[in-house]
Amino acid sequence: MRTDTPTATTATPTVTIRVSGQFFEGHLLYLEQLVRSAAACLLWPLLNLACVQEVDDGALYYLAEGEGRRFSIVSCPDFVREGMQQEIEHVAA
Repeated sequence: MRTDTPTATTATPTVTIRVSGQFFEGHLLYLEQLVRSAAACLLWPLLNLACVQEVDDGALYYLAEGEGRRFSIVSCPDFVREGMQQEIEHVAA
């Protein structure tokens, strides 16, 4: 059994996970299951958030904390990116 953990720089191939519509903290358990399943298969998860229309603070924190560590974000609306930055600044304060 392999114990390698994929990273943003070493993992190929990748898998794209598309998130659309409302993205709230209540969705994180399912998304985290997908991210972990990808890692278990030695795939690096790419989150495509292009069609996200609404997001809450819990989801923003998850995205900000996990980007580059557990997954990459390949497409992201400006309002989501700005919210992620605000979450990072809020936690750092």
